[in-house]
Amino acid sequence: MTTLNSSFGLEYAPVPFMVRLGRREILITRDFRKRFYAVNPIIECDTGVEPGHVEILLLRRWLLILSKAH
Repeated sequence: MTTLNSSFGLEYAPVPFMVRLGRREILITRDFRKRFYAVNPIIECDTGVEPGHVEILLLRRWLLILSKAH
């Protein structure tokens, strides 16, 4: 898969903010993806694209990605 047709390419996202807490990382950015389903207006939780990732969408705008630190 190329980065041009990738549905999850952080290279096109607004500047993210990353926090590392021990062995965990939290990436905070604005959500830029088109969602083709009804999104909960307050909080939406989903599995991430990669194994071990959890995505939390807050207020339909802020995307938090929780993962293990590399």
